[in-house]
Amino acid sequence: MSRLPPPSRSHRRGVAEALGAPAIAMGVTFLAFGAAVREAGLALPWALGASLLVYGMAGQLVLLQFAAPGAAHGGVVPAVLGATAANARFLPMAVALAPWLGGAGWRRWLALPFIAITPWAAAMRRLPFLPAAERLPWFLGFALASWLIAGAATAAGHLLAPHLDPAARAALLFANPLYFALLMAGDLRLPPARRAILAGVLAAPAALVLPAAWSLLGAGLLGGTAAFLIGRRRGGA
Repeated sequence: MSRLPPPSRSHRRGVAEALGAPAIAMGVTFLAFGAAVREAGLALPWALGASLLVYGMAGQLVLLQFAAPGAAHGGVVPAVLGATAANARFLPMAVALAPWLGGAGWRRWLALPFIAITPWAAAMRRLPFLPAAERLPWFLGFALASWLIAGAATAAGHLLAPHLDPAARAALLFANPLYFALLMAGDLRLPPARRAILAGVLAAPAALVLPAAWSLLGAGLLGGTAAFLIGRRRGGA
């Protein structure tokens, strides 16, 4: 009977998988953020703190809007509340990911700070096909590598800001959402994924009538609930 690879090998495998297309997508997005921070007149430590501690582009951009010198609605409390609301999507993502990270042991909590769009999307595609003992080490390897790439790219963007025009920065910010969209498109052949994507598209107009702070979260909740109920009615197919 063959032995499972040791956790350290799973960890290295996660790192290796992060250093491909995911690294490019995250790198250019966080590079654009670093440049935007410098353009707003904020220092490199602020940029690194926002990237590594908030670690969610929507929340980082909200925080930047409030923290930039001369912002009309500046202040610590509004900035924190705005960033928290923008990144509220991470809660259902964490709930969906948790069952794949093992039992109730404390080590599973190590994954919590690293749940973001790219690690989550990669994990939801990869973890179901790994032995249970390899899942958490793989995720921690992938997620830690992604987190470090985000910090390095933010620093590079801050340093390279004088050489990037506003149009280039705006285009780079869409690289990671585009990568995520391509991942979802690749799963359209699977009924659950197809159902979730179509329900999300149909629910998107609800964002136009909901309060701005809750528009995306509300539309996502509506579409996700509809997809879940339809799937349950069809027996999970």
